[in-house]
Amino acid sequence: MPELPEVEVTRLGLKSLLMLSVKEVTIRNYSLRWPIDTSLPQVLKNQILLDLRRRGKYILARFSDGTLIFHLGMSGRLCIVSNNETLNKHDHVDIVFKKDNSILRYRDPRRFGSILWTKEDPCNHKLIKNLGLEPLNNEFNTEYLYQKLRNKSQCIKNSIMDSRLVVGVGNIYASESLYDAGIRPNRASKKISKREVFALVKSIKSVIKNAISRGGSSINDFFDVNGENGYFQNEHKVYGREDKPCFQCQFPITQLKLGQRSSFFCKKCQR
Repeated sequence: MPELPEVEVTRLGLKSLLMLSVKEVTIRNYSLRWPIDTSLPQVLKNQILLDLRRRGKYILARFSDGTLIFHLGMSGRLCIVSNNETLNKHDHVDIVFKKDNSILRYRDPRRFGSILWTKEDPCNHKLIKNLGLEPLNNEFNTEYLYQKLRNKSQCIKNSIMDSRLVVGVGNIYASESLYDAGIRPNRASKKISKREVFALVKSIKSVIKNAISRGGSSINDFFDVNGENGYFQNEHKVYGREDKPCFQCQFPITQLKLGQRSSFFCKKCQR
């Protein structure tokens, strides 16, 4: 599943479409996680793409008269293609812009993503209004996280993956951040000291910033809007490295299941 860095890389890659007007919209499959509004082709026609923001793992594309809310789900992808690009069987939506007939194409083999239209403030949408803090914002700090964790019995990895607490820290980046902070993923959240929380907040911010700068992690099927791989997977220190030597101490990396997800850590470097 694309995590915050991959979604942010996608958003940044779409900025070339800003201030362009929609020529037409083609929908080949309305059945995503939630059905696409059948009136969308008529609604979007002639509207101008004014702004692109991200909230958690949602991309908010603001047009003249409303906002498209994109979520990539498990395997979704937004890409910019030319009008002679060969169609893939999983290419469900095309938004064609008037300038050069540039196409914003939504591709989603598993169809767990979504494309929703709203004329209201998207931050008040039911899918978005209860999201936690953005990890790169100043409000996400040691005091905030420490207060949120101090009464939680669940393991720390599951806590930082809870989008009601902080958004966008998925499985990959939770594992990498905990390694950098020297904290085992299965420790009870309320047992994490304030000093450790300070290190964890710093690590989360650093790991996510680095991942964005490297174009995200291309593990299975993530590509940017131009079809390029990300490179952060080449810098993973623990994720996907079971039984391989830790870069710091050479002890084999351990894998365990937490909340149905694979977690990776070093038994010597993380406590």
